[in-house]
Amino acid sequence: MAVPLLSSRESLVRRASLLRITANSLAESMHNGSFRSLYRGHGIEFDGVREYLAGDDIRTIDWNVTARMDRPFVKQFEEERELSVFLVLDCSLSMCTGRGRRNGARDGGSRGTPSGLEPPCTRIETAAETAALLTLASEQNASPVGAVFFDGQIRFSCAPKRGRDQAMLLLSKFDSLEPDGGTEGSVLGTALAGAGKLLRRRSLVFVLSDFRSTGWERPFAMLAVKHDVVAVCIIDEQDEQLGKMGTLPFYDVESGLLRCLPTSSAEFQNAWRTAGRQRLELWKNTCKKRGGYPVVISTADRPDQVLNRFFSSRELSV
Repeated sequence: MAVPLLSSRESLVRRASLLRITANSLAESMHNGSFRSLYRGHGIEFDGVREYLAGDDIRTIDWNVTARMDRPFVKQFEEERELSVFLVLDCSLSMCTGRGRRNGARDGGSRGTPSGLEPPCTRIETAAETAALLTLASEQNASPVGAVFFDGQIRFSCAPKRGRDQAMLLLSKFDSLEPDGGTEGSVLGTALAGAGKLLRRRSLVFVLSDFRSTGWERPFAMLAVKHDVVAVCIIDEQDEQLGKMGTLPFYDVESGLLRCLPTSSAEFQNAWRTAGRQRLELWKNTCKKRGGYPVVISTADRPDQVLNRFFSSRELSV
């Protein structure tokens, strides 16, 4: 039986009450963010008809009702202000890496560890906690929330729904994410395309991934045409800095590629650092060009703090 990836930390479901407290400020920040979805949603909803009054726009006349009633009636519309949230969560094997530590743990430290110091945190654990916070913040805003999980194939998907039951369903799914050695690779592009087909109204979409994949740019751009898409890249300190431990074999868990790298070489360390920074900068530029909002969360970060800063910056940019 596979061991849940989050077994090294308290269950997200058990921590739900603590996460709700953290999600309070996030819910307010999310609600105040200047996203099109928040103010327009699906657009305007039909809200019935009434008799024509002098000064009404003749373009709103309902000709079917007018013909039936033998006097003019106009359509009434109500602007929809519901914020629908959708999470695209990467569970591929590359997300199982990471060694970040978070100082000042919000719950006084994890079990079996000194207060204020959490155990190493992988990318998938960081992504799962981020997704849990967004789910709870959405619930507090009475916003529908849905998700799709993927690795080498689509693992789970559900359309956005409101309510505590939906939030707890997603929390339990985040809590039981499991690696599967038989599903190498990442179908990020397929997950983004699927999200575009699943979402019927304008939504705020969060893509939580390390973006170690190909072919995602076009589906990402197409999704961003109709929705507000926030691309959250989960990084780790190892992306820029490897420990100096001599020449060591490195194994790519998804492709099976094996290479020996001279980690003690200053030239190699500089090249590794430069490549990591260039990769991240290229990713940011790609997201912006494709109409998305790039956000970077490290395995050493507290996701709530990063998200609050992001939503605050969106609010100030109105």
